Amino acid sequence: MAIIALQSASSGLNALNTKLDVIANNLANINTEGYKASRANFQDLLYIERAQPGVENPNGDQRPTGLYVGLGVKVSGTQQDFTQGAPITTGQETDLMIEGRGFFQVQVENELGGGVAYTRAGNFTLNADGDLVLANDQGRRLEPNINIPPEATKVDVSTDGRVFYLIAGETEPQEAGQIQTASFVNPAGLRQVGENLWVESIASGPPSQGNPGEDDRGRIRQGMLEASNVDPARELIELIRTQRAFEMNSQSIRAADQALQSIAQLRR
Repeated sequence: MAIIALQSASSGLNALNTKLDVIANNLANINTEGYKASRANFQDLLYIERAQPGVENPNGDQRPTGLYVGLGVKVSGTQQDFTQGAPITTGQETDLMIEGRGFFQVQVENELGGGVAYTRAGNFTLNADGDLVLANDQGRRLEPNINIPPEATKVDVSTDGRVFYLIAGETEPQEAGQIQTASFVNPAGLRQVGENLWVESIASGPPSQGNPGEDDRGRIRQGMLEASNVDPARELIELIRTQRAFEMNSQSIRAADQALQSIAQLRR
């Protein structure tokens, strides 16, 4: 009956509303450093089997097709695109970009990812203690911690993550520490927690930590940031497609409602 059409169209509206939320979030983060675009994946629901394919009739002939009525759709998950974002040259000595695979590691609360979270955002700065921290509202410290003394006049970061600073009046730079990055077998399985951060999950697998440039980990570029990899043209196209699909599902609900009205009037 038309009641199944109502339910299927309703599930379509619900799924498309979720997709609209995902697209809106992508567009909202178009200027977020290191942001990775997400997409909503769909899957169909269960089917009512009214006739099986291959059933024989009295003549021995087999039914070539079955008769199935679907019960709608749902969003099966959101999948992130971890392709490299465009490089932005800033000239700031504490702005860093990973060219290739890998994540910066920052310190977080123990209950959030066991004390370590991962980010592609490299907009670092120095806090009051001289520690290298993310330039956001929480000021997450880089892990392992890198400290620059207040008398330093210049900071240099090599492509393999070694951090040096120069003291006024001295000619030889001193090493402040080594930046380590982490990579995952399945980065799409990382859990998003906001603040440009991800934390480890069972789906992502454990992190492989090491120096930049080793074991397929990307190298560090100083004075640059990785832009969001959101493609505005593609997102706007998906937005239009979602709107049209929403309208078609709405029309299905109207048609099913009119059919139910006609059935109800048969009694009169």
